Amino acid sequence: MGFKLTVNWQADHFEHTAPEFNRDHQIEFGSGQVIQASSAPEYKGNDEKINPEESLLAALSSCHMLTFLAIAHLKRLTVVSYQDNARAELGKNDSGKLSVTKMLLNPQVTFAEGIEVSNEVLQKIHDKAHANCFIANSINSEVSINID
Repeated sequence: MGFKLTVNWQADHFEHTAPEFNRDHQIEFGSGQVIQASSAPEYKGNDEKINPEESLLAALSSCHMLTFLAIAHLKRLTVVSYQDNARAELGKNDSGKLSVTKMLLNPQVTFAEGIEVSNEVLQKIHDKAHANCFIANSINSEVSINID
């Protein structure tokens, strides 16, 4: 199994003589979805477009959620809503290079009426979701999951 996307950037007219370059670009996913992207505003990008750091955080949060939902489904714990207000922090890694050093997931899960899930069981499901999330297994950043 594999995945693909196309990143497309074009220089602005006369950009080769400008003191800076435009960081705006498009990302076309294998599904045909296209998003407008740029670098983060702190790196001279466009704050109205998705940046790579947000994309990484979105991939982790989405993967964790989908893995959590699969586990809950297998346990016959019906989830009616899941919201994650995730955050990422930049810093220096062990090699002294700038990187996404920490990502914090803050999932809020609502189960169907009549389904009671203890914090202990909820934590175990989140732990299992994290351990089985493809994206979490692909990154070196610290990942925390706050369920309170």
